[in-house]
Amino acid sequence: MKRLFLISVLALMAMGAEAQLKSPDGKLQCDYSTDAEGRPCYTLKYNGETVVEKSQLGFMLKSESRKTFDYKEAVAVADDNLASGFEISNVRNSSFNENWKPVWGEVAEIQNNYNEAAVTFLQKNTQRTFDVVFRLYNDGLGFRYEFPVQEKLNYFTIKDELTEFRMNGDNTAWWIPGDYDTEEYHYAKSKLSEVRALLPKYVMDNSAHTVYSPTGLQTPLLMKTNGGNFMVIHEAALVEYSGMGLDFKEATNSLKVQLTPDAVGDLARMQTPCKTPWRTITVSSDARNILASKLILNLNDPCALSDVSWIKPTKYMGVWWDMIQGKSSWSYTDDFPSVRLGVTDYSKAKPNGRHGATNQNVKKVIDFASANGFDAVLVEGWNIGWEDWFGYLKDKVFDFVTPYPDFDAKMLNDYAHSKGIKLIMHHETSSSIVNYEREMDTAFRYMKHLGYDAVKTGYVGYIQPHGEHHYGQFCVNHYNNNIQKAAQYQICVNGHEAVHPTGLSRTYPNLLANESACGTEYEAFGGNPPDHTCILPFTRLMGGPMDYTPGVFEMNLYNGSHCNSTITGQLALYLTMPTPLQMAADSPEVYTKYSDAFQFIKDVDVDWVDSRYLEASPMEYITVARKGKKSGNWFLATKAGIVHKTSVSLSFLEPGKTYEATFYMDAHNADYKTNTDKYVIRKGLVTSKTAVSVNSVQGGGFAASFVEVKGKSPLKALKGQLN
Repeated sequence: MKRLFLISVLALMAMGAEAQLKSPDGKLQCDYSTDAEGRPCYTLKYNGETVVEKSQLGFMLKSESRKTFDYKEAVAVADDNLASGFEISNVRNSSFNENWKPVWGEVAEIQNNYNEAAVTFLQKNTQRTFDVVFRLYNDGLGFRYEFPVQEKLNYFTIKDELTEFRMNGDNTAWWIPGDYDTEEYHYAKSKLSEVRALLPKYVMDNSAHTVYSPTGLQTPLLMKTNGGNFMVIHEAALVEYSGMGLDFKEATNSLKVQLTPDAVGDLARMQTPCKTPWRTITVSSDARNILASKLILNLNDPCALSDVSWIKPTKYMGVWWDMIQGKSSWSYTDDFPSVRLGVTDYSKAKPNGRHGATNQNVKKVIDFASANGFDAVLVEGWNIGWEDWFGYLKDKVFDFVTPYPDFDAKMLNDYAHSKGIKLIMHHETSSSIVNYEREMDTAFRYMKHLGYDAVKTGYVGYIQPHGEHHYGQFCVNHYNNNIQKAAQYQICVNGHEAVHPTGLSRTYPNLLANESACGTEYEAFGGNPPDHTCILPFTRLMGGPMDYTPGVFEMNLYNGSHCNSTITGQLALYLTMPTPLQMAADSPEVYTKYSDAFQFIKDVDVDWVDSRYLEASPMEYITVARKGKKSGNWFLATKAGIVHKTSVSLSFLEPGKTYEATFYMDAHNADYKTNTDKYVIRKGLVTSKTAVSVNSVQGGGFAASFVEVKGKSPLKALKGQLN
C-alpha cells in the first residue's frame, strides 16, 4: 500500500502537482514541482506569507566539443539546457536533529534540526538527472544541486545558473552593488524597484572592482517583505564553485543568481559526482532572530580537523593603524621604483624614515600588549617588496620569508614569546595567486620555524592571472586551499579581500575571520557612515565573523579623515561585531590617554558560551548580551546608528546573584563628529531583576561588564536611567 501511494505521488508530481516540505515547527513551508514546460520550481511560505513565489531552478550548459584521445574526431556536446523538460522521478524524505559544539563562536552549543527532501529531477529526452536537496529549518531554507555520475552528464561547464528568488512585492532591501571583485561598499536602503536609479551613487572606487549589472546586488542581501517579515539571501559551503551574486530582474520582480565568471567567461567547470553550494534564505518576523540564526553554519560540513586544541581565539594589537592613516609606511625605502626579488639589494638602500615595522616600534607594541593582557601583535610591512607592490600586475611581488633590514624576525618572535605574546604574520599577495601558491609551503614552514601560528592574508588589486576575479571558481579554490594547507601546519587564517564567508569556519575552524566589507580602515579613507556597523551584522556577518578592527579612540586621524564614531560606540563593537580574532586598532599612546575606557577592551572576551539579542533594527541599533567563555562574565552593549534609548531588563544574569556592573556610555553632549571622546562611566550593583535605560547618540552606543560579587561591596545599586 505504501509503495502504491509513493507511485501515485510521483505520478502527480510528474504532471506538475506540488509537493510540500515543512520546517520542524511548521511555520515554514517549501513547495516543489515542475511547471508546464517541465522546469523545476520551488515556493517558500512563512507564517502564511509567500515570501518567495514560484521560482525557477536549473542551468544552461556551455556548448563544447571534445576530441577523442586519438585526435581523429570531435565529440560534440549539444548546447542543451538543464532547465526544462524535467519530471520528478524520486523523492527521499528525512529528518535530522543534533546538537553540536563549535570550536569557538557566539554560543557553546548549536542545534541542527531540519526536515529534508532530496528530489530527483529527470530530463526525459536526455535521461540526465540532478537532485535538488531542500533542507527546511525553523529559521530558513537551504537548497543545493547534486549531480551523480551518469552516462549522459559527467564533465560540463556552467553557462548560467538559473536559480531565482521571485519576490511577492516591492521589498525594502539593504544592499551594496553586485561586484565580481569587492564587497567594500557602503550600504543603501531602498525598494528593489529603486536599485537601478540608486546603484551608481553607491559604487565606490576600490583597488579592484567589477560591477556586473546596473541592478546587481551582493549577498548576503537583507530584505523586508510587505508582510513585515525579514529575509536574507546568501549561500553556504562555497567549495569548488563560483561565488554568488544576485541580479534584480524588474520584469519578473525576481532576484536571479549571478555567478562570477573566469578569465574566459565560464562560470564553473564541473565533474560528477559534484554539488553546488547551498542557496540560503533566512526568514523571521523578528530582526533579532536573523542575527541569532545558525542556518548557514548548520549547512556546512562538521569539523574536518581531528585536533583543534591549537586553535585559540585571540585579542590582538598591531603595527598597522599608523600605516593606514599615513603616519608611517609599509615600505622601507624610497630608492627603488622597481623591485626584483633576489636582485634588488636592500642593504645599500637609504631608509625612508617612515617605515612602521621596525624592531623598536614592534617591541613597543609588544610591551604594551603584554602589560595589558593581550594575546598577539600583528605586524604588516615587515617583508621586502612593498616599494612597488600595488598596481603593476606583478607576478613575483613578495617571497613571504625575507624581512627588511630593520626587522629582526627571530629576535622579535623570541622577545614576544618571552612576554607571553605571539606575533601574527602578514601575507599580502597583491592578488598574485600563482606566486602565493608557489611560495605557500615555504612561507608556512618559515612561520612555524619562528613560532608564528596565525596569518593575515591579503588580496589587494586585480587578480593575477589576469582576467580572473576575486569571487570566481579559481580564486575560491585558492582561498580554500590556503585554509586547508594552513591547517596542516596548525596555522589560523584571517582572510582579507577574499570571497564572502559562507560558514566554512564550521568545517575549518582555523578560519578565524574574513574582511569582505568596508572595515575600520575606511574611517581613514573618508569615513564609514555612522550606521554602517548597524547593518553589517544583518548582512556581511551572516556568513561568518569579520575582522572589522575596532577600538579607534582618536577619531581625528593623521591624514585629515575622521572616524564617525564615539569612543563608547567603538566599545560596543566588541559585542555587536563578534569574532574570535578581535583587534584593538589604536596606538598605545592613545589608549594610555583614555585608560579608563580602554579597561573595557582589556576585560571583554572574544569567545562566548551564550548570546542574547535583546533588540535590533537594521541600520538603526543592535543590543546584545553575551557570556564570556574565558572569564565567565556577562557583557552588554548597544551600537546605535541613530539616536536611541535602550531600555532593557538584566534578566540574562543568573537569578539570586549580585553583580558589579560597569557601564561605559555616551555623555549627553557626545557627538560622533565633534565630541567623540565625551563619555560617562558608572559603577554599581545589579541583579537579574534590575532594569536600566541608556541613551546613545548617533554613531555611539554603550558597553557594560558584569562581575559577580562574592562578598560585601561598597557600591550602591544601579537602576533606571543611567546617563
